[in-house]
Amino acid sequence: METVTSKDGTIIAFDRAGSGPTLILVGGAFEQRAMESEIAFLAAHPLLARHFTVVHYDRRGRGDSTDTLPYALEREFEDIEALIDRVGGPAYVFGISSGASLALEAALALGDKVRKLALYEPPYSIDAESQQAWREYRAKLDAILAEGRHGDAVEHFMMLVGASPEDLREVRQFPMWPMWEAVAPTLAYDAAAIGESGAVPVERAARLTIPVLLAVGENTFPFMHEVADRLADAIPNAQRRTLSGQTHEVQADVLAPVLVEFFTGEQPQ
Repeated sequence: METVTSKDGTIIAFDRAGSGPTLILVGGAFEQRAMESEIAFLAAHPLLARHFTVVHYDRRGRGDSTDTLPYALEREFEDIEALIDRVGGPAYVFGISSGASLALEAALALGDKVRKLALYEPPYSIDAESQQAWREYRAKLDAILAEGRHGDAVEHFMMLVGASPEDLREVRQFPMWPMWEAVAPTLAYDAAAIGESGAVPVERAARLTIPVLLAVGENTFPFMHEVADRLADAIPNAQRRTLSGQTHEVQADVLAPVLVEFFTGEQPQ
């Protein structure tokens, strides 16, 4: 484990692997280095290590990273900037789920410190009904967290992504539950990255001038395909990919060669 100090004094913990240009991996909800998640498998993937210096970090408030309140989304841009400055830039950046939303906003903020951007399924809302549901989710999440009910915040998020009451009773028995509950306040950070209404940020995305990859799984939620289509139409230098057989929980073995090809411009060997 290594650490770097962000602009506001927050300590950001990270691991690095491989050699070559810097590749920053930005995780979504609950993601942290200690989890056995797909992004952790991606961080350890030998194909990426042959091409990049891969940086897997704990976002602020998670794992071995500290936190400094009050939170603002801009602080997370500064965290990514601190990692780039420490490891070397300009960097490639990959974000998944709500981490993809954060990565998009960070790329806009950091300018030429990001050379290419890859996004996997940023979970924006595509219509008025889903945007209203997102506003209601955010309002209730804020209220739950204000009362310190971290377990209830995790359940509230799980219900957003389709869990049933029966599922929730089982989830509380998972070995990962204490880790999820500990970082529940950072669910508000993910919500901030997605935005107030959750609408697809086509106008902001259109300001991206760097190459951008928009990838979705073939078997993911249907709205994810429309989100990617809208962003691909808006971004001047965008590529759109559908990964065969994949869901929102993308497999590292499928994703790694796609990232190598996009970032390097060469077929992986």
